[in-house]
Amino acid sequence: MACKSEVKELDRPNILIILSDDQGWGDLSFTGNPNLQTPNIDKLGVDGISFDRFYVSPVCSPTRAEMLTGRYHMRGGVSGTSAGQERLDLDEVTFAEVLQKSGYVTGAFGKWHNGMQHPYHPNARGFDEFYGFCSGHWGDYFSPPLEHNGKPIQGEGFLANDLTSKAMAFIEQNQEQPFLVYLPLNTPHSPMQVPDRWYDSFANKALDSLVNDEDQVFTKAALAMCENIDWNVGRIMDQLKALNLEENTIVIYFSDNGPNSFRWNGGMKGRKGSTEEGGVRSPFFMQWKGTIIGGDVVKEISGAIDLFPTLMDMLGLAHKSVKPFDGISLKPLIFKEAKNWEDRIIYRHWNNRTSLRTQNFLLDHEGALFEMNEDPFQKNPVQDQYPEVSAKLIAAKVSWESEMAEEQANDPEFRPFTLGAAEAKYTQMPARDGTSYGQIQRSNRFPNDSFFTNWVTLQDSITWDVEVLTAGKYDVELYYTCPEKDIGATFRLQVGKNILDGKVTLPHDPPLKGKENDRVKRIESYVKDFKDMSLGEINLDKGEATLSIKALDIPGSQVMDLRLIVFTKSN
Repeated sequence: MACKSEVKELDRPNILIILSDDQGWGDLSFTGNPNLQTPNIDKLGVDGISFDRFYVSPVCSPTRAEMLTGRYHMRGGVSGTSAGQERLDLDEVTFAEVLQKSGYVTGAFGKWHNGMQHPYHPNARGFDEFYGFCSGHWGDYFSPPLEHNGKPIQGEGFLANDLTSKAMAFIEQNQEQPFLVYLPLNTPHSPMQVPDRWYDSFANKALDSLVNDEDQVFTKAALAMCENIDWNVGRIMDQLKALNLEENTIVIYFSDNGPNSFRWNGGMKGRKGSTEEGGVRSPFFMQWKGTIIGGDVVKEISGAIDLFPTLMDMLGLAHKSVKPFDGISLKPLIFKEAKNWEDRIIYRHWNNRTSLRTQNFLLDHEGALFEMNEDPFQKNPVQDQYPEVSAKLIAAKVSWESEMAEEQANDPEFRPFTLGAAEAKYTQMPARDGTSYGQIQRSNRFPNDSFFTNWVTLQDSITWDVEVLTAGKYDVELYYTCPEKDIGATFRLQVGKNILDGKVTLPHDPPLKGKENDRVKRIESYVKDFKDMSLGEINLDKGEATLSIKALDIPGSQVMDLRLIVFTKSN
């Protein structure tokens, strides 16, 4: 079968990228897991090409940054997963921006996790359409609060299904022009919620190939969530066929890190958060019917940093940047054009730990060397047998870490949260990004889906360090809860010297949500259905300021619980 390796400028294919969240390499029947069936995802590897040694970062936001830019996440200022550390530097270019400028209509549906406020928001990083959430994890998967192009809205049904449906609607609407659809699903990230339709078959199932420290209930929930992902992959692939788009669409599937629990993962060492093989190896499938030969397996190492240069090469798009890629184009491997393919080093870093992967060797964060073809489970260090290899990789690690430290030193130590970017109608300031003082507590130590509670004294306050990018008038809304016995508190919102006073006049006291749908006790915050309260209009001056909110009078026992403040340009 012949392969087309050149793309005519006026006949560029559509691109569909599906990214799962916390799904390990072993969470597929394709890779040999005996406990679940994922026929639709597996089919991408059968009808397309499979990369056998594909590497991502140990956690969510770094992988997303590397995929979007083709560069190591530390170059782009992504040093954490919350509190603003997940934001991708504004001088980094994403492949979505390049495709957008090249005539593609672009949409992202799901978990962004590289910045919430414009110009970090997906609508400012190359995506015409965004539906989902920008945080690192979410607290409810059944009709939760989401956003649509910055505006808070309510989701419709189970989240992974909803995100897929919105992506499918986008494809339907834009089938006559080249499109990029990025579908970063939120599962099987905790909290472990999945409808009965997928969980029931696992509830009483005896699991095979158990591993040490495995929580079987957690595993069953995770695998049920993976089978739900597979169902959604089947839905969107069926749509491409029905619209006669399958042969003109590049479909890519992978995960953002290793599994979020100890469960079957091919015997590899490590899980999510680890730079060991099991924490960073991901499945990776690419299907392009009629263009890429189906069933091929690429053995050469590759990673998320390679996606941007590969797409540019495959689409024939020139991308000139003052910032060079860390990744390389995989097109020669995809189309069997590679001759004398050179070995390379892929660096994996998290939590002050760095590992190096070459085709044959892994140097772990403690300096132990493993020959991965002979010892894929990292049981027998071989640095004594290969002293030259060990010395070379240790030197490379020291050099790379020094380079990354220099990159980070060039980043500003302080980055305020941006408010009122020129292109943004809405700016959200969630509790996740705020700092509390006095008696106020965060609902959970993991800030991503948290809210502020225990606001009980006049000395208590909450602040956000902000930079107002566009001066002018803004309407302000709060998302709050307050029992009837405590209504009547007055408070002051202040941005720089500008103030806006408000009063809690309507009770809204819903119960905490999540526990009733959790298959496993969560570690993240439970959530509530928060109510919006209009405060009125405030005039904001351009420049850096402190956004603060503080009580003026508390007639009851508390002011309110607070999840979110939304600024909307009045004009």
